[in-house]
Amino acid sequence: MLLKTPIAFSTALPGLGTPIPRVADALATMSGGTLKMKVYEPGKLVPAFEILDAVSSGKINSGYTTAGYWAGKIPAAPLFSAVPFGPEAGEYMAWLYYGNGMDLYQEMYDQAGYNVHVLPCAILAPETSGWFAKEITSAEDLNGLKMRFFGLGGKVMQKLGVATSLLPGGEIFPALEKGAIDATEFSMPAIDARLGFHKLVKFNYFPGWHQQATVFELMINKDVWNDASEQHKAIIESACKASMADSFAEGEAIQHAALIDNVEKNGVEMKQWSPEMLELFRATWDEVAAEEAANDEFFAKVLADMTTFRDGYALWKRNAFLPRD
Repeated sequence: MLLKTPIAFSTALPGLGTPIPRVADALATMSGGTLKMKVYEPGKLVPAFEILDAVSSGKINSGYTTAGYWAGKIPAAPLFSAVPFGPEAGEYMAWLYYGNGMDLYQEMYDQAGYNVHVLPCAILAPETSGWFAKEITSAEDLNGLKMRFFGLGGKVMQKLGVATSLLPGGEIFPALEKGAIDATEFSMPAIDARLGFHKLVKFNYFPGWHQQATVFELMINKDVWNDASEQHKAIIESACKASMADSFAEGEAIQHAALIDNVEKNGVEMKQWSPEMLELFRATWDEVAAEEAANDEFFAKVLADMTTFRDGYALWKRNAFLPRD
């Protein structure tokens, strides 16, 4: 069995694109060579934003991407990618694997008419909140900005007067350079460093309220999945679960060096959002969430389930973990 797998993120990007070649190696090793994956860099086989349709139609038999890219097709999709003020990695995985997350994730694609089988296959550490050319101290400073922004957080920014666009990683730096956008968010510091945002904009804000964790998916054409042997299915599932742990560990391990470089070598000013700005983002997110739930029944179903799980988890979190400074 050969999975031809176009990906949405370059394998040169640590934690974002690096997990999938490791999954490919694991599949070959665990299967004794009977199951292989050929990874195609972004745009080499199909454009990143066309992977879902291509896998569903059978044009390709698999793809690696993130569900947040399908917001225009499936309103609930971003809930399986990254949620503003949402679960961190451990809680996200708990909901997916031991709550109702996985059943809802597959149901989402099924009820939307997509012929795919989905598996979470990587999860990122928190992202930065964005790169700006000037300090942002109030809502007025955001109003009128043109900014690359991902997912549900982008809807929050839109409510605050930001004109948002969703650009692939490789297009962000040229857009900043040409002035097509004024600011951007993309990923973790180690990934942003590879894309060079610090050369053009010097104010880097934290925390990444919009993406405390980000899930990435391996999609396999459902006919191909159904025809696979039980052994091959188990190997793919196991490799992706291992990749969830491995990708998170990689992300957590490499961020501090990027932060040090930014400050000491790149002239970046690391900024923390004020409590007032974080409360503004949170309140605006609550408005967005209510609107999205009112507009889409399945979004409301998923959000309600996630919220119920998180309400229970909060009791554990408050009592079990050390308080943060």
